[in-house]
Amino acid sequence: MLTSVDPDVIRVLGDPLRLKIVTLLARETLCTTHLVEETGAKQTNLSNHMKVLREAGIVATEPCGRFTYYKLKPEVLAGLSEQFAALAESARTASENKRACP
Repeated sequence: MLTSVDPDVIRVLGDPLRLKIVTLLARETLCTTHLVEETGAKQTNLSNHMKVLREAGIVATEPCGRFTYYKLKPEVLAGLSEQFAALAESARTASENKRACP
């Protein structure tokens, strides 16, 4: 069964800085300080992007003393990958279907 890809997750990952954050978090769990250093973003800007990623369910937080660590939720990306794979499979079979013009 073909499922549609979640447009909110696509929108969230469509931002270059958020995609960079997700790429960094795919390698290791990082705190805000690390992410500021790695991305060059200002702390307030980064915090806003992290809020968007949290609300979309892409990252989880882990408090550690006065720091907040962020980690990627791989099941969300795996689900997105499965949805794109289903779209690709549908496109393979649909290439043989052609609707006649009126």
